[in-house]
Amino acid sequence: MNVKDPTKRDFLAWENQTLGADEAYVKRSSNEQEQDLDNHLNLQLISIRLPSELLKDLKFIAKAHGIGYQPMVRDLLSRFATNEKLQIMRTSNERMRLEREQAELEQTQLSNAKNVA
Repeated sequence: MNVKDPTKRDFLAWENQTLGADEAYVKRSSNEQEQDLDNHLNLQLISIRLPSELLKDLKFIAKAHGIGYQPMVRDLLSRFATNEKLQIMRTSNERMRLEREQAELEQTQLSNAKNVA
């Protein structure tokens, strides 16, 4: 790696994990720091029981993508929730449209019946 800019050199070293991936660089955050981070990122700790085979599969998939399984599961749940909410809204809008059309049809039929009488 022949990069003259030390900023880029350090960045590349972090990215390819030649710098900082050693356990010597690992330090446990304090509870206060973890709480501050959770608050800043609007994260809430939960507990969930998953079938061990599913958890093993999720970890395998995450590792294949080079990411942690918990961030991946967060992303999966977020995408599912977003798409599910959109589907619910589409279904609700379609139901309201059909109800509105039905009410308009009934109103038209009622008006036509009055005009005939």
